[in-house]
Amino acid sequence: MNKLASIRGRLYPAIWLLLALPLGLSIAAQTKRGNAPIHKALTPTEVPVPFQVGEKLSFRVLWSKYSVNAGKLAFAVVERRDFFGHPSWHFRASAQTVDTMRVIYPLDDQLDSYADTRQLASLQYEMYLHEQGKQVNNSWRFITDGSPAPVGVSAARVNPGARDPIALLYMLRAANWNTTPELRSPVFDGQHVYDVAAKLTSPADQVTISNKSFPASKIDLAVTDRGQEVSGMRFTLWLEHDAAHTPLLIEVELPIGSARVELTSAP
Repeated sequence: MNKLASIRGRLYPAIWLLLALPLGLSIAAQTKRGNAPIHKALTPTEVPVPFQVGEKLSFRVLWSKYSVNAGKLAFAVVERRDFFGHPSWHFRASAQTVDTMRVIYPLDDQLDSYADTRQLASLQYEMYLHEQGKQVNNSWRFITDGSPAPVGVSAARVNPGARDPIALLYMLRAANWNTTPELRSPVFDGQHVYDVAAKLTSPADQVTISNKSFPASKIDLAVTDRGQEVSGMRFTLWLEHDAAHTPLLIEVELPIGSARVELTSAP
Protein backbone atom coordinates (compact mmCIF):
# COMPACT_ATOMS: atom_id res chain seq x y z
CA MET A 1 0.00 0.00 0.00
CA ASN A 2 1.50 3.37 -0.96
CA LYS A 3 1.91 6.24 1.48
CA LEU A 4 -1.13 8.19 0.28
CA ALA A 5 -3.41 5.16 0.53
CA SER A 6 -2.07 4.38 4.00
CA ILE A 7 -2.74 7.91 5.22
CA ARG A 8 -6.23 7.90 3.70
CA GLY A 9 -6.99 4.64 5.43
CA ARG A 10 -6.22 6.18 8.81
CA LEU A 11 -8.52 9.09 8.14
CA TYR A 12 -11.84 7.40 7.54
CA PRO A 13 -12.76 7.93 11.22
CA ALA A 14 -13.03 11.66 10.70
CA ILE A 15 -16.16 11.16 8.67
CA TRP A 16 -17.08 11.46 5.02
CA LEU A 17 -14.46 14.07 4.28
CA LEU A 18 -11.82 11.49 4.85
CA LEU A 19 -13.00 10.08 1.57
CA ALA A 20 -12.03 13.42 0.17
CA LEU A 21 -8.32 13.23 0.78
CA PRO A 22 -7.53 12.16 -2.77
CA LEU A 23 -10.66 13.81 -4.23
CA GLY A 24 -12.26 16.96 -5.85
CA LEU A 25 -14.81 18.17 -8.49
CA SER A 26 -15.22 20.99 -10.99
CA ILE A 27 -17.98 23.23 -9.66
CA ALA A 28 -20.37 23.05 -12.57
CA ALA A 29 -23.59 23.24 -10.58
CA GLN A 30 -24.85 26.27 -8.70
CA THR A 31 -25.40 25.64 -5.03
CA LYS A 32 -29.09 25.16 -4.38
CA ARG A 33 -30.92 25.34 -1.14
CA GLY A 34 -34.20 23.90 0.05
CA ASN A 35 -36.10 23.88 3.29
CA ALA A 36 -36.52 20.14 3.67
CA PRO A 37 -39.13 19.25 6.28
CA ILE A 38 -38.03 17.68 9.53
CA HIS A 39 -38.72 13.93 9.39
CA LYS A 40 -41.09 13.17 12.22
CA ALA A 41 -40.24 10.21 14.41
CA LEU A 42 -42.67 7.32 14.17
CA THR A 43 -42.29 6.34 17.81
CA PRO A 44 -41.36 8.35 20.93
CA THR A 45 -37.99 6.56 21.11
CA GLU A 46 -36.85 7.65 17.65
CA VAL A 47 -34.70 10.71 17.23
CA PRO A 48 -36.22 13.43 14.98
CA VAL A 49 -33.99 14.11 11.99
CA PRO A 50 -33.64 16.98 9.49
CA PHE A 51 -33.26 14.77 6.40
CA GLN A 52 -35.57 12.48 4.47
CA VAL A 53 -35.42 9.54 2.08
CA GLY A 54 -34.27 10.61 -1.36
CA GLU A 55 -32.04 13.47 -0.22
CA LYS A 56 -28.84 13.74 -2.28
CA LEU A 57 -25.94 16.09 -1.58
CA SER A 58 -23.00 16.65 -3.93
CA PHE A 59 -19.63 18.18 -3.11
CA ARG A 60 -16.40 19.13 -4.82
CA VAL A 61 -13.07 18.66 -3.11
CA LEU A 62 -10.24 21.15 -3.56
CA TRP A 63 -6.84 19.82 -2.57
CA SER A 64 -3.61 21.61 -1.62
CA LYS A 65 -4.28 25.23 -0.74
CA TYR A 66 -7.77 25.04 -2.33
CA SER A 67 -6.38 25.24 -5.85
CA VAL A 68 -6.56 21.71 -7.27
CA ASN A 69 -9.79 19.95 -8.24
CA ALA A 70 -9.20 16.44 -7.00
CA GLY A 71 -12.52 14.61 -7.00
CA LYS A 72 -16.22 14.56 -6.21
CA LEU A 73 -18.13 13.33 -3.22
CA ALA A 74 -21.84 12.55 -2.79
CA PHE A 75 -24.12 11.53 0.08
CA ALA A 76 -27.58 10.02 -0.19
CA VAL A 77 -30.36 8.92 2.15
CA VAL A 78 -31.21 5.74 0.27
CA GLU A 79 -34.11 4.37 2.29
CA ARG A 80 -35.69 3.80 5.64
CA ARG A 81 -36.13 0.07 6.25
CA ASP A 82 -36.18 -2.81 8.67
CA PHE A 83 -32.65 -4.12 9.15
CA PHE A 84 -32.91 -7.58 10.73
CA GLY A 85 -35.55 -6.42 13.20
CA HIS A 86 -34.24 -2.89 13.69
CA PRO A 87 -35.91 0.17 12.14
CA SER A 88 -33.02 1.83 10.35
CA TRP A 89 -31.76 4.45 7.93
CA HIS A 90 -29.67 3.44 4.93
CA PHE A 91 -27.06 6.08 4.05
CA ARG A 92 -24.60 5.99 1.16
CA ALA A 93 -21.43 7.93 0.32
CA SER A 94 -19.61 7.73 -2.99
CA ALA A 95 -16.34 9.26 -4.09
CA GLN A 96 -14.39 9.52 -7.33
CA THR A 97 -11.15 11.19 -8.26
CA VAL A 98 -11.16 13.45 -11.31
CA ASP A 99 -8.82 15.24 -13.69
CA THR A 100 -5.10 15.03 -12.84
CA MET A 101 -5.73 13.32 -9.52
CA ARG A 102 -7.52 10.50 -11.32
CA VAL A 103 -4.42 9.90 -13.43
CA ILE A 104 -2.29 9.80 -10.28
CA TYR A 105 -4.72 7.87 -8.10
CA PRO A 106 -7.84 6.42 -9.81
CA LEU A 107 -10.51 5.86 -7.19
CA ASP A 108 -14.21 4.92 -7.24
CA ASP A 109 -15.42 4.12 -3.74
CA GLN A 110 -18.83 3.49 -2.20
CA LEU A 111 -19.63 3.28 1.50
CA ASP A 112 -22.99 2.11 2.87
CA SER A 113 -24.16 2.68 6.41
CA TYR A 114 -27.18 1.24 8.23
CA ALA A 115 -28.02 3.14 11.40
CA ASP A 116 -30.86 2.62 13.86
CA THR A 117 -33.59 5.22 14.08
CA ARG A 118 -33.37 5.55 17.88
CA GLN A 119 -29.97 7.24 18.15
CA LEU A 120 -28.40 6.86 14.70
CA ALA A 121 -26.01 4.25 16.07
CA SER A 122 -24.50 2.00 13.42
CA LEU A 123 -25.83 -1.48 12.74
CA GLN A 124 -23.69 -2.34 9.70
CA TYR A 125 -20.97 -0.62 7.70
CA GLU A 126 -19.98 -1.66 4.17
CA MET A 127 -17.03 -0.65 2.00
CA TYR A 128 -16.84 -1.19 -1.76
CA LEU A 129 -13.44 0.17 -2.73
CA HIS A 130 -12.12 0.31 -6.28
CA GLU A 131 -8.72 1.99 -6.27
CA GLN A 132 -5.80 1.81 -8.69
CA GLY A 133 -7.41 -1.08 -10.55
CA LYS A 134 -7.96 -3.16 -7.40
CA GLN A 135 -11.30 -3.90 -5.80
CA VAL A 136 -11.90 -4.74 -2.14
CA ASN A 137 -15.31 -5.30 -0.51
CA ASN A 138 -15.86 -5.54 3.25
CA SER A 139 -18.86 -5.55 5.60
CA TRP A 140 -18.93 -5.20 9.39
CA ARG A 141 -21.86 -5.89 11.70
CA PHE A 142 -21.67 -3.72 14.84
CA ILE A 143 -21.85 -6.05 17.85
CA THR A 144 -21.98 -4.80 21.43
CA ASP A 145 -22.03 -8.18 23.19
CA GLY A 146 -20.37 -11.55 22.66
CA SER A 147 -22.65 -12.65 19.83
CA PRO A 148 -20.99 -14.12 16.74
CA ALA A 149 -21.03 -12.22 13.47
CA PRO A 150 -23.58 -13.39 10.89
CA VAL A 151 -22.32 -15.37 7.92
CA GLY A 152 -20.82 -13.16 5.24
CA VAL A 153 -19.84 -10.20 7.44
CA SER A 154 -17.12 -9.45 9.95
CA ALA A 155 -17.74 -8.43 13.55
CA ALA A 156 -17.02 -4.88 14.67
CA ARG A 157 -17.01 -5.30 18.43
CA VAL A 158 -17.83 -1.88 19.80
CA ASN A 159 -19.43 -0.14 22.74
CA PRO A 160 -23.13 0.74 22.49
CA GLY A 161 -23.73 3.91 20.51
CA ALA A 162 -20.71 3.49 18.22
CA ARG A 163 -20.98 4.81 14.68
CA ASP A 164 -19.25 4.54 11.36
CA PRO A 165 -18.02 7.75 9.66
CA ILE A 166 -21.15 8.11 7.50
CA ALA A 167 -23.62 7.65 10.36
CA LEU A 168 -21.59 10.18 12.36
CA LEU A 169 -22.21 12.86 9.74
CA TYR A 170 -25.97 12.37 9.91
CA MET A 171 -25.85 12.29 13.71
CA LEU A 172 -24.13 15.69 13.68
CA ARG A 173 -26.87 17.04 11.42
CA ALA A 174 -29.60 15.70 13.72
CA ALA A 175 -28.04 17.14 16.87
CA ASN A 176 -29.63 20.11 18.61
CA TRP A 177 -26.62 22.41 18.82
CA ASN A 178 -28.63 25.04 20.69
CA THR A 179 -28.88 22.80 23.74
CA THR A 180 -25.89 20.48 23.27
CA PRO A 181 -22.77 22.42 22.25
CA GLU A 182 -20.49 19.36 22.38
CA LEU A 183 -20.96 15.71 21.35
CA ARG A 184 -18.72 12.66 21.53
CA SER A 185 -18.95 9.31 19.81
CA PRO A 186 -16.78 6.24 19.23
CA VAL A 187 -16.27 5.73 15.49
CA PHE A 188 -15.22 2.51 13.75
CA ASP A 189 -13.56 3.18 10.39
CA GLY A 190 -13.12 -0.41 9.21
CA GLN A 191 -9.85 -0.93 11.06
CA HIS A 192 -9.85 0.93 14.38
CA VAL A 193 -12.20 2.49 16.89
CA TYR A 194 -11.51 6.17 17.46
CA ASP A 195 -13.17 8.75 19.67
CA VAL A 196 -14.50 11.82 17.89
CA ALA A 197 -15.41 15.00 19.78
CA ALA A 198 -17.52 17.59 17.96
CA LYS A 199 -17.75 21.07 19.50
CA LEU A 200 -19.82 24.06 18.44
CA THR A 201 -17.30 26.91 18.19
CA SER A 202 -19.45 29.54 16.46
CA PRO A 203 -23.27 29.37 16.38
CA ALA A 204 -23.55 32.35 14.00
CA ASP A 205 -20.82 32.10 11.39
CA GLN A 206 -20.85 32.86 7.64
CA VAL A 207 -19.78 30.56 4.79
CA THR A 208 -19.02 31.76 1.27
CA ILE A 209 -19.45 29.30 -1.61
CA SER A 210 -19.44 30.35 -5.26
CA ASN A 211 -19.50 34.01 -4.20
CA LYS A 212 -22.63 33.46 -2.11
CA SER A 213 -22.74 33.82 1.66
CA PHE A 214 -24.80 31.59 3.96
CA PRO A 215 -25.39 31.71 7.74
CA ALA A 216 -24.05 28.58 9.39
CA SER A 217 -22.92 26.93 12.60
CA LYS A 218 -19.22 26.18 12.84
CA ILE A 219 -18.27 22.83 14.42
CA ASP A 220 -14.72 21.66 15.13
CA LEU A 221 -13.93 17.96 15.29
CA ALA A 222 -11.05 16.32 17.14
CA VAL A 223 -10.04 12.66 16.73
CA THR A 224 -8.39 10.77 19.56
CA ASP A 225 -6.89 7.28 19.71
CA ARG A 226 -6.62 5.65 23.14
CA GLY A 227 -6.93 9.03 24.81
CA GLN A 228 -4.31 10.75 22.65
CA GLU A 229 -5.34 13.27 20.00
CA VAL A 230 -4.26 12.19 16.53
CA SER A 231 -1.65 14.79 15.64
CA GLY A 232 -1.61 16.77 12.44
CA MET A 233 -5.34 16.40 11.69
CA ARG A 234 -7.90 19.17 12.12
CA PHE A 235 -11.44 19.15 10.78
CA THR A 236 -14.05 21.89 10.69
CA LEU A 237 -17.67 21.50 9.56
CA TRP A 238 -20.21 24.22 8.77
CA LEU A 239 -23.94 23.36 8.93
CA GLU A 240 -26.35 25.78 7.30
CA HIS A 241 -29.10 27.46 9.33
CA ASP A 242 -31.83 25.78 7.29
CA ALA A 243 -34.38 23.14 8.21
CA ALA A 244 -32.18 20.37 6.78
CA HIS A 245 -29.00 21.44 8.64
CA THR A 246 -27.27 21.10 5.28
CA PRO A 247 -23.48 20.54 5.40
CA LEU A 248 -22.05 23.48 3.45
CA LEU A 249 -18.32 23.17 3.89
CA ILE A 250 -15.64 20.99 5.48
CA GLU A 251 -12.06 22.12 5.86
CA VAL A 252 -9.34 19.55 6.54
CA GLU A 253 -5.77 20.16 7.70
CA LEU A 254 -3.38 17.21 7.38
CA PRO A 255 0.36 16.58 7.50
CA ILE A 256 0.31 16.08 3.71
CA GLY A 257 -1.72 19.19 2.90
CA SER A 258 -5.19 20.66 3.18
CA ALA A 259 -8.59 20.05 1.60
CA ARG A 260 -11.73 22.11 1.19
CA VAL A 261 -14.96 20.20 0.62
CA GLU A 262 -17.72 22.47 -0.79
CA LEU A 263 -21.39 21.73 -1.37
CA THR A 264 -22.32 22.03 -5.05
CA SER A 265 -25.91 20.82 -5.08
CA ALA A 266 -28.68 19.98 -2.62
CA PRO A 267 -32.45 19.33 -2.79
